[in-house]
Amino acid sequence: MKILNMTAIIAIVALFSASNPAVSADKTDKQAQDAVIKSKLLKIGLTVNEVQDSPIPGLKQVLTSRGVFYTSVDGQYFMAGRLFDVENGMQNLTDLALSDLRLEGVEKYKDSMIVFPAKEQKHVITVFTDTTCTYCKKMHAQMDEYNDLGITVQYLAFPRGGMASQGANQIQAVWCSADQQKAMTEAKAGQYIDAPNCNTKVAEHYNFGISAGVTGTPAIILEDGQFIGGYKPPSALLQDLQRVQ
Repeated sequence: MKILNMTAIIAIVALFSASNPAVSADKTDKQAQDAVIKSKLLKIGLTVNEVQDSPIPGLKQVLTSRGVFYTSVDGQYFMAGRLFDVENGMQNLTDLALSDLRLEGVEKYKDSMIVFPAKEQKHVITVFTDTTCTYCKKMHAQMDEYNDLGITVQYLAFPRGGMASQGANQIQAVWCSADQQKAMTEAKAGQYIDAPNCNTKVAEHYNFGISAGVTGTPAIILEDGQFIGGYKPPSALLQDLQRVQ
């Protein structure tokens, strides 16, 4: 299929031929086609949440537990990478596909975030953060500036080393602290946080981040579900927020 030769940034891996000959690539039943794709991706460790048509005919867009991927209709070919629309300013269509998922997650976890509210709120951003990352610390040190610009910052946990890391233990302690805001500030200033174990949604935040395309911190979800991977100074972030209004 020539359509799979998209660009050098997209890796193409042949999986295997259809395991169920009763369900063919030519079958028009969408549910049957989706089931084939879900079954094949599950075998390589990907749980499929939804199978959609991609902007390219003959290519499926698959939302999974690890982000967005692409497959042929029969699931034989698998593509990992980003899809851009050249005619529309190199719009990142892969990132756009995750916007609704991100907004759903923001709503789902709004009661388990650590929030630093602006007194005169004009914008709200959701930030996947880690207490050990340099740029997370830099961003947090400028919290007053973000808030003064009317930007409310609400944090989700994303321990970069995974849930078995020491960083995960520290961010768990932050979420278990009686004063979460104070604990977050102290942790990002390099202080060790000691708090009793408690039930948190840190692991759920982390898994949500993975499915939403987070690969590092800070990772910022804007109000329309768009994504900024990395630190943005207060004034630059405000410009981005004003553009998406």
